[in-house]
Amino acid sequence: MAASTHTVTNQAPPLVGYDVFAADRALVEAVDRHLDPELLDEAHEELSALGRTSGSAQVQEWGALANENPPVLRTHDRYGNRIDEVDFHPSWHRLLGKGVGAGLTAAWSRPGGHLRRAAGFVIWTQAEAGNGCPLSMTHAAVPALRADPALAAEWEPRLTSTVYDRELRPAGQKSGVLFGMGMTEKQGGSDVRANTTAARPLAEDGTYELTGHKWFCSAPMSDGFLVLAQAPGGLTCFLVPRVLADGTRNVFRIQRLKDKLGNKSNASSEVEFDGTWARRVGDEGRGVRTIIEMVAATRLDCVLGSASLMRQAVAQAIHHSTYREAFGGRLLDKPLMRNVLADLALESEAATTLAMRLAAAYDDGSEQERAFLRLAVPAAKYWVTKRCTPVAVEALECLGGNGYVEESGMPRLLRESPLNSIWEGAGNVQALDVLRALQREPAALDAYLREVGRARGADHRLDGAIKDLLTELADLNGIEARGRRLVERIALVLQGSLLVRYAPPEVADAFCASRLGGDWGSAFGTLPHSLDLATVVERARPVS
Repeated sequence: MAASTHTVTNQAPPLVGYDVFAADRALVEAVDRHLDPELLDEAHEELSALGRTSGSAQVQEWGALANENPPVLRTHDRYGNRIDEVDFHPSWHRLLGKGVGAGLTAAWSRPGGHLRRAAGFVIWTQAEAGNGCPLSMTHAAVPALRADPALAAEWEPRLTSTVYDRELRPAGQKSGVLFGMGMTEKQGGSDVRANTTAARPLAEDGTYELTGHKWFCSAPMSDGFLVLAQAPGGLTCFLVPRVLADGTRNVFRIQRLKDKLGNKSNASSEVEFDGTWARRVGDEGRGVRTIIEMVAATRLDCVLGSASLMRQAVAQAIHHSTYREAFGGRLLDKPLMRNVLADLALESEAATTLAMRLAAAYDDGSEQERAFLRLAVPAAKYWVTKRCTPVAVEALECLGGNGYVEESGMPRLLRESPLNSIWEGAGNVQALDVLRALQREPAALDAYLREVGRARGADHRLDGAIKDLLTELADLNGIEARGRRLVERIALVLQGSLLVRYAPPEVADAFCASRLGGDWGSAFGTLPHSLDLATVVERARPVS
């Protein structure tokens, strides 16, 4: 018989066995708002199916196992032959297979594909964020390859396939493939024009031999990689297949796997090229322009990934507070805890609403929407990804000591939280990109102002923030030194305009009062006490 001192009470049950999609009101409403009504029934059915899978005990266990058993590099086989392979835990393959099967690399091949895929990405990466990396790069490779119609015709059907084939074989023998990317080098980082990897033309037109290194190459077991290297005509984009058409392995030497802060399930590597066969994508000297569409798509995925992580952190915090009792009642009902949870919920909903608006713009594809994305994507990437870590920290604190132990899953969320701010260009890179758009592409600012202007007159604090932003934009002196401040305001005004137009009044009121009206402290839980915070928290509670 167990001792009475070991009786367990007042513990929240695990947040498991629920529909991650249906439980996220902000996400459901965004899908309903932006997707063609004729596609809604089908989209709801597939997203709820994915949501139930993501919220299942089995998939949550897969995520934990994939992180507890990180990938292992095998440079040589037992006989001493160089093989450069990475072994993953079976749970990794199960997760990646489910993600591919759910169409998370197939946005380009169906109506409303970007919005549906974005919603699926938010749902699926709540179960395990690491597998989002190969899913993201495979998805994003499509627009870059379209710079060469012949290459696109060959590779796009495989990239957008819903078949996950983990075996290393020639791509022509596979029903589905995954792609990685190799841009950064140890001497340059984000300054890719400083790359030293050399590309020597071969006899066959469009083919080259690469010699050099890449300091970061994620998902090294992918079937192909987009790589930047210096050709005779300048920095150029290349496709590097992992296995050549005749079945031989391309020279792709994995030097080591990175020991990262988080994202443990995903393999990030350093690789060497030494006579590596490659096919040119686009023209020589146009490498950055060729690959920029891939970068834009992966930057949007950074926004989606941060929105996903924030949503899961907030869901866990509210779920815990719903069941945990202290000082004579539920934590959820304590005014101070309610303020914290409401503040976190606002950040999460603002991130989701903005991310889905950007995905809808990709589906629209009009000239105005492309101009809007040129400014909005780097601004969102800057701000939303930076908000992720403080949200994760505060959500963990809502669970107290329970949140500090690995079994809660909160430490994994916290370790993952800085990743999307660093990947695909850290904060200064995004801020400088916004400044370039403001200075060189007036259509981008016009499209942004038209977007936020649709909410003018609906909230005096938003109107004031728009006016202040216009004043900032009118003075370009010393703009780089104040670039972060300006980009933060651009993102906040855009989030405020979207919430005023689309969110319940309680959510929009709280966001505008705090983020735009200045009635806010320096930490979460400092919202004005007069707001309807209970309604904000209840909206974010994960109940299917």
